[in-house]
Amino acid sequence: MKIAVLSSHTPSLFWFRIEMMQAFMKRGHEVIAIGNEEEEKWRGSFDSLGIRYIHANISRNGTNPLKDLATLKDLKRILKEEKPDKLFTFQAKTVIYGGMAAKSLGIKDVYPLIAGVGSVFLSDSLKARVIRTILKTEYKASLKHAKNYFFQNPDDVKVFSDNGLIDKDKVVMLGGSGVNTEKFSVEELPETTGFLFIGRLIKDKGVMEYLNACLEIKKKYPNVRCLLVGPYDSNPTSLKENELKSYIDDGIIEYFGEQSDVRPYLKMCSVYVLPSYREGTPKTVLEAMSSGRAIITTDAPGCKETVKDGVNGYLVPVRDSKSIVSKMEVLILNPERIKEMGTEGRRIVEERFDANIVNNIICNTMEL
Repeated sequence: MKIAVLSSHTPSLFWFRIEMMQAFMKRGHEVIAIGNEEEEKWRGSFDSLGIRYIHANISRNGTNPLKDLATLKDLKRILKEEKPDKLFTFQAKTVIYGGMAAKSLGIKDVYPLIAGVGSVFLSDSLKARVIRTILKTEYKASLKHAKNYFFQNPDDVKVFSDNGLIDKDKVVMLGGSGVNTEKFSVEELPETTGFLFIGRLIKDKGVMEYLNACLEIKKKYPNVRCLLVGPYDSNPTSLKENELKSYIDDGIIEYFGEQSDVRPYLKMCSVYVLPSYREGTPKTVLEAMSSGRAIITTDAPGCKETVKDGVNGYLVPVRDSKSIVSKMEVLILNPERIKEMGTEGRRIVEERFDANIVNNIICNTMEL
């Protein structure tokens, strides 16, 4: 069969879904990847793995109806030309418009992944409420005809169910995107305690709480390292360069920008910190756990599924940098806890979040 995998963000398509696509291919199927960035930039990366990449005119952010209409039209064109037997979609724009395009073309085997509800569901501003109302209507129209839908945490299932957007009998739960436990192997801890945040520099990821916690912890423990990896983003809540500059100039943060391979930076840290306001299941946390790192993350949907508080890390309240500082200090003063928590994290990943486990669930659900 021919399987199309559709995303509104090509880097996420490549880095988060590549092992899933390879699992499809191992079962004898042809895979095409459809994303929002130009083919010249990505064709080689996908071709080297035997996957054909196609650029689609996808407006990733924003609410311009003309741009969204253009997205729908282009997705219909591509799907009509390619005639996939099955369609896997993730991220809001492509779940919605990919689903609509598939329905109009009679493609019945559509499998959307809801990997988090997005920043528009977190805000209570007038603009967010208006957009949320539109999104609900669009989600309902798109998801109605899906064969199954994948979710990564029960809180997101509740949001979609309470809003009448899904049939709960079609829900299949996943342990996040899964992590390659061979690629992300356990690494020796560095001699100097280090903290690390990896992710798009958007405020909903808790990057400001991380920066402020690093500012405070460095006052008392100037020798610890505070590392930051990730790109600026087009999201409305994205951090601006001038907002980060003072933390870099003052030696609070070591900023490494966007990286295609985060393993060297996980090796530099002892503790991984993600103070996100909400996630599907954060892949970076799973990769850090697989690497044998202790975790500090929030008691928020998606994040709290990865950590047993006090076992493989600590859960802190959302938007609370003081609590992050407190847990940082506990681990600085008790380095043996870092090693113990890292060992437990690795065990949890092997039991629940290994990519092979997650991809087998997806393949079996999609009858591949």
